[in-house]
Amino acid sequence: MKLVHYLLLFLYIGLSFCKNPTLVQEDLLDEKCLKEKYTHQSCEKVFCQPWEKCIEGSCICKLPYQCPKAVMLVCSTTGKTYNNYCQLKSHECIYPKTKFLTNGTCTGQGQFDLSLKYGNTESEGFVEVKLGNATSFICKKNWSIIEANVACLYRGFKGGAVDHKKTFNFPDDVDVKITDCLEANCRGLETTLAECVLIKRKANSKDLAGVVCHTQEAADLFSDSFQCVNGKYIPQKKTCDGINNCGDQSDELCCKGCRSGSFFCKSGVCIPKKYQCNGELDCISGDDEMNCEGVEHSEVQDLIASTSVQGTRNSEHEVQEQDEILNVNMDEDRKFLKSLLPKISCGVRNNTHIRRKRIVGGKIATKGQFPWQVAIKEGKKIHCGGIYIGGCWVLTAAHCVRKNLAHRYQIWTGLLDWIRVNNGTKIQKVNRVIIHEKYTGVTYQNDIALIEMQKHPSKTTCELLNTAPACVPWSKYLFRPGDKCFVSGLGRDEENKNIFKLKWGEVQLIGNCSKYYSNRFFEKEMECAGTDDGSIDACKGDSGGPLVCMNSNNVSYVWGIVSWGENCGKPEFPGVYTKVSNYFDWISHHVGRSFISQYNV
Repeated sequence: MKLVHYLLLFLYIGLSFCKNPTLVQEDLLDEKCLKEKYTHQSCEKVFCQPWEKCIEGSCICKLPYQCPKAVMLVCSTTGKTYNNYCQLKSHECIYPKTKFLTNGTCTGQGQFDLSLKYGNTESEGFVEVKLGNATSFICKKNWSIIEANVACLYRGFKGGAVDHKKTFNFPDDVDVKITDCLEANCRGLETTLAECVLIKRKANSKDLAGVVCHTQEAADLFSDSFQCVNGKYIPQKKTCDGINNCGDQSDELCCKGCRSGSFFCKSGVCIPKKYQCNGELDCISGDDEMNCEGVEHSEVQDLIASTSVQGTRNSEHEVQEQDEILNVNMDEDRKFLKSLLPKISCGVRNNTHIRRKRIVGGKIATKGQFPWQVAIKEGKKIHCGGIYIGGCWVLTAAHCVRKNLAHRYQIWTGLLDWIRVNNGTKIQKVNRVIIHEKYTGVTYQNDIALIEMQKHPSKTTCELLNTAPACVPWSKYLFRPGDKCFVSGLGRDEENKNIFKLKWGEVQLIGNCSKYYSNRFFEKEMECAGTDDGSIDACKGDSGGPLVCMNSNNVSYVWGIVSWGENCGKPEFPGVYTKVSNYFDWISHHVGRSFISQYNV
């Protein structure tokens, strides 16, 4: 009978694991995404730092003069003073030996260094730092894999740390008297512990932090392992928990869900829960700052508060004096500099009362509802749509235009009805047409083109009334299959009749569209969208127009350009759109990054 009971118990446990997907570790990782080898330098998944810019999906070094002009003097380990933290970090990005030392003007005194003491190899030991003229060990308190990775990366171990809990003993012939230590509090993206908040605390030899840095010899192969992009192995259970265990963040960037204690960005990224509603966008999709209702979170204030409490709460311990914070929180400087970076205004409707939850399909558009929608007129008829993206630039489909016919095109903005032309409609002449050099008319691959409108002779750029640019997406992870988006146009209905008015409908992004269009759908360049019953779709004459999706903060991105499809308005034949995120660098090359870079990309 006991055997039967044990079997039933094991069966019950097994069923419990199956019912809870967060316990089935493999289910949390997106295998297709993992093949892309994303890291903290992949701007399709994360924001670049203020001293970096996003080029072709990777964060690369800015030049120092491209940083904000704010004066917040900082000193580097080379003895040179920089105007601000961003300028120093951009210099370090190019010349890695230039590292942060302290805030303020360099005085020529003091340095920072980090060494590992009393371990069995050069890759392990107690963490000792030289800060100015003083030498101290790092405290075990608050010492996590985040701080350990920073320490090991500083020492040149590209895989960061593999163990941050190991303890070491002082040799018998070494007489070391420990009276205090430095508590380190890092975000994890620092390159030296000098950039972290350091707090001086009372301590003894049992309070010191140890670390084992990643080497081929130190690498542990767990029975259920995850290999980081940098080659390091971590337990599978430490993926998708919001903690940068890998050191290059690759364990947190391809998740289908997150473990408890972390926040899931719909772009497939897990971040620490404390980053939610902290006043800074950490998810590229913006959902970590949604519905915050004025909640403010300051890590440095929490740190100072906890430090004050720690210094007074227990009379039995030696820690009764006020602990000393030794440096300025450079993460606060980073966030401040990030706020100074130029931003463009895009994707915001003038008609602010429109909300996604109120929208149903097949409606006639009202004034201000789609301020980025334009019509392209050739001769006496409007044959295509387009999307205003800023400056003098309109995005459209390559099959809609010809370079040598630029003089024949007109761009109509603010048009709602082209039989009874409404007030607010303006007509712009075209300066030139740029068609993607790899556009193929047979397959509709790279079906994308730019139209540059003519400037007014006395103006430096185009000033368009009743228009607003749609934002241009830089990442294919901003929106996912199942998201609701809007398609609009002045084309024909399912019976091939002209409708003469700007109409719109709500559609859903569809994944795996190859099952509908085998051998004709190219996932990298194309996007599918439609409805289950086919009642909302783009038709002939809508080509070149926008498929627009709204992020968590109601900012609209031109996710697709109406390209092609079969049997419009029929089930099993969703509309096919040019995937705009695939062409961010192509667009910015011709248009200029300043017109379309909403963030530091």
